[in-house]
Amino acid sequence: MKRTLEVFLGENSRRIGTLHHDRSGAREHAAFTYDAAWLEAPDGFPLAPGLPRVRGPQFHRRVGEGSVFPGIIADTEPDGWGRRVILRDHAKQRQLARRAGASPAPAALTALDFLLAVDDGSRVGALRFRDEEGRFQRTREPGRRTTPPLLELRQIVAASRAVENSRETAADLAYLRGRGTSLGGLRPKCAVLDADGSPAIGKFPSVQDSRAVTKGEVLALELARLAGINAAEARLVDSEGVPVALIRRFDRTPDGKRLLYASAATLLGVESASGEDHSYTEILDALRVHGAAVQEDAEELWRRMAFSILITNVDDHLRNHGFLHAGRGLWRLAPAFDLNPFPDRARELKTWISPDTGPAASIEALQSVIPYFRLTPRRARAILREVAAAVATWRKTGRRLGLTSPELEAFTEAFEHPESAAARQL
Repeated sequence: MKRTLEVFLGENSRRIGTLHHDRSGAREHAAFTYDAAWLEAPDGFPLAPGLPRVRGPQFHRRVGEGSVFPGIIADTEPDGWGRRVILRDHAKQRQLARRAGASPAPAALTALDFLLAVDDGSRVGALRFRDEEGRFQRTREPGRRTTPPLLELRQIVAASRAVENSRETAADLAYLRGRGTSLGGLRPKCAVLDADGSPAIGKFPSVQDSRAVTKGEVLALELARLAGINAAEARLVDSEGVPVALIRRFDRTPDGKRLLYASAATLLGVESASGEDHSYTEILDALRVHGAAVQEDAEELWRRMAFSILITNVDDHLRNHGFLHAGRGLWRLAPAFDLNPFPDRARELKTWISPDTGPAASIEALQSVIPYFRLTPRRARAILREVAAAVATWRKTGRRLGLTSPELEAFTEAFEHPESAAARQL
């Protein structure tokens, strides 16, 4: 089975190339080709370091459980939660077709099926895909909004809970269908419109949570801003007793235009699913080649490392770091997102500070890379002082956000540990 899709950039529907997908049995292959007009355009640029602006098809080799598609395209695929909804919906549609005596859809979904199941309006970043019939995928279904307003939060939460408990109906899946997003992981979420019409991501508590995870994420993002970090704007919304983390999207401008987004894995040109270990110093190396404001982002990255250490944000893998295109093929760090305190995890970072430090989430490891980030010892101490002072307010800030004493107590070990004392000493 072979398909060819047109790839467009942003709201002006400017075609930049074609995506080819080929499935033969269980094998899948993909290739991207730039349009000649994009190659010749004065304002043309390479979509990502791994997709140089050259003629001819560029093939992507799948590594392990990684994507069939090049990184910048893979960044727009549905995340774990989105895939779960898509698989459940596909199974339900096959079941309904059999009951009606119709021929069900094929049992196995391809990587392209998952890619095109994400709603065109809520897809991460600025890339858009148009099928052979001239329709952008995924298209809006008749009579349905693709992104529900905040007032429908109760219905979204109920449908998500039904999926988690394996009790979803066709109506639940129809409501969630197409709204998968890449800005997260396995946790239930949905694209929503905030009260003022701004696009946002609603993250919901899981039925398996043993602590107030959504409240913890909003607390971490609030502390990050207090620590001088450029972090995604977030707030808590109550939906009939369910605390929902509402996180404003940073890949959209205030007037709704799309911004090109790439994960750190894409900027480094690596497969995050390869199982290999990578480091913040590698991210800095990529910034020195492809960054629009290298030293400013280097300082921001060092500040974020200090913050992750002090709040035990140890799920900091490469897809939890992102970049926004700043023009001419250059990139800036995107606002920090997916910051979570983990009181029950080993204090080891997913992205190492450097190859020499290993996974240690320690102030000592952080200090060892001060010269590499071209910071003076005095500036590094000032940054660490600001971050430590902000994190030290975690109880006060948490109470201001509405966390109860028992909810705060559950996060204690994430915020109070030997590295906190080490930071204070410095």
